[in-house]
Parts: sequence; structure tokens; C-alpha cells
Amino acid sequence: MKRIRITPAWYFSDETGNQLDPKLFGLLEAVHRHGKLTRAAEDIGVSYRHAWNLLNKWGEFFGIALVDLERGKGAQLSPLGEKLLWAEQRVIARLGPQLESLGSELNLAIQQTLEGVKPVLRLYATHGYAVELLPTYLDELRVDLQYCSSREALSALHRGACDLAGFHLPRGKVGERVIGDYRDLLKPRSYRVIRFITRRQGLMVAPGNPLGIEGLSDLAKGQVRFINRQVGSGTRALLDGLLEEEGLATRRIRGYELEEYTHSAVAAYVAAGMAEVGFGVEAAARRFGLDFLPLALEDYLLVGHRRSLTEPKLKSLCEVLAGEAFQAAVDALPGYSPDRCGEVEKIEVLFNGP
Repeated sequence: MKRIRITPAWYFSDETGNQLDPKLFGLLEAVHRHGKLTRAAEDIGVSYRHAWNLLNKWGEFFGIALVDLERGKGAQLSPLGEKLLWAEQRVIARLGPQLESLGSELNLAIQQTLEGVKPVLRLYATHGYAVELLPTYLDELRVDLQYCSSREALSALHRGACDLAGFHLPRGKVGERVIGDYRDLLKPRSYRVIRFITRRQGLMVAPGNPLGIEGLSDLAKGQVRFINRQVGSGTRALLDGLLEEEGLATRRIRGYELEEYTHSAVAAYVAAGMAEVGFGVEAAARRFGLDFLPLALEDYLLVGHRRSLTEPKLKSLCEVLAGEAFQAAVDALPGYSPDRCGEVEKIEVLFNGP
């Protein structure tokens, strides 16, 4: 089945109309990953000569080399090359969820026009690496996946705008406080919980942890620059709860007021050297080559109406979640595990524990 995928593209141009080749970004990323121009060229499917010419052309465009090549030492990005690469990664990470939601809407509209109206699973959920996998494994089921905050997802379920709401709930004392914020949107008589995954959250730091960050208390050190998640996100609520437990005032954290909107965007911010530490999931840290200090476990859950669980589309979802293929894909994500994935529970479990 053909799908629309929306990705951002960059265009630099000078006064003569020369435009930057988007393939350059793939080459820069491959050089950063492999440290060899030969491997990088092979990785993006071009010849060594073409890669060399691409770097020379755009080095002249900017007036400074993008990659430093030294015989016997391979290749590494110049300071400008790093700036370009991480800027592109931040843009993709920041816009990714919105573009995926828009792509989901377009795909759904096209498929229904071509094939007639078929049952659709409407899922509103916080963005995450495991949720990203679902459309691939639910290819026999039409999925309208819209990314939003936990409260927005539950509010959408409350007003009948979706079939399922996805949100994450920390374990422990912080989780007990967080679930209280959602109590007004959770109906024990009407709703049921579908178990999904468990994931680790913690601090993302540069490779080798050069500042020796060991925990949240180190965020209050003057030389440490922090990048935060946005107000209203579940990750921000988790961080604030952990800071409260340790008695740490947010005003002491340099950069606490600076916000990014996805785990990947936080990781890209740290990888670019714009901050020394961020807070998010382990999978984002590993994807950007960062070290990770685990601080909390949280359950990612799906909530829907009890009566809807007998519908074929919800049954299909639970079968996929309980299947080996999907659970193996989740297991492959660093810090993720398919904890009782696909099992159905009463809402009361969230308030009282298992």
C-alpha cells in the first residue's frame, strides 16, 4: 500500500541562484557516523568522486570546508559541518510529529477515496518511538494517528474525537501525583486500559559525560546548560516531579525555561553542543550518540471505551500488540520493553496499583 511521507527539506541559495543539494545532509550524517568518506559515500549510494565533488562544491559555496580530511585519520566534520548537520537534525526532530500527523490525515483521505470508506482506528497519542511503529504493523487496518499531549489525547477521547488515547504514566510517587491530573478525564465505568510498553527516562549527556553529571542535583551547577521539554508534556511533568522529590528549585537550573517539543529534538540540541544535558527517553540519547543516565521508568498506556473493545479494529490492534513481530520491534528500541503488551485492564488499576 502506497503511503505519503512528509519530510522537511532545506534550501540555501546565494545571489547567483546556486542552491544547496539536500543530499549533502545525508553525506554529512554518514561522515559523522563512519569517520570515513569512502564509507559515507557508499552509505548514501554515490561514488567517492561524487562525494568529494559535493563537499568541494559546497565548501566553496560557504567559503569554508565542511569536512576535514587527513591521511591516515579518516574524515571528520568541521565546525560548520557539525552546525549544519545538527541544525538539520533539530528541524526534523522538532517538526517530525506534526508532519507525521499531517501525513496520516492525507493517507487516510486518499485511501478512503480510492477504496471506499473502511473502518478507521483513530489514535490520539503523545509522540514516541514505539507509537511510530504502529502504522507499519497495522497495515491491514486504517490508522488515523494524531500526536498531541497526554491531556489533549484524553480530552479527545472524552469528547468522542478518537477511539484510543495514548499517554504515559511514571511509576512510583511521581506517577501517583501525575495520575491525579488526569482523574477528571478517566471514567472507571466506561473506559479500559490497554497495556502498551514501558520505557526508561533520564538525563542525556555528551559522549563520555565530560562534566561528570551523576544526577539531577548536578543540573544546579552554574556551568551546566540544560534543555527542557515543553510545558504540558508528560516528560516535563515527570521531570518536575523528580525535581520536587529532590527539593531542587527550577530557578537554579540554567536553561530550564528553554523548551523543545520531542525527545529527539532534545537529544539533537545536546548533540549539537548547545546544552550539556537534556531529559528524555534512552532511545533518543542512543540515536544521537549520547550517554544516558536512567532516572525513572514509565508505562505508556492506551485508553478506550469498554464497549469498543469488542469491535474488530480494537481486537486487531490487541492481536498485533500481543504478537511476536511487534514486540520484537519494541525490544529493539533502547530502553523500551513490551510490558504485558496488549493486555486489557480496568481504569482503577491506574489509581490503586495492580
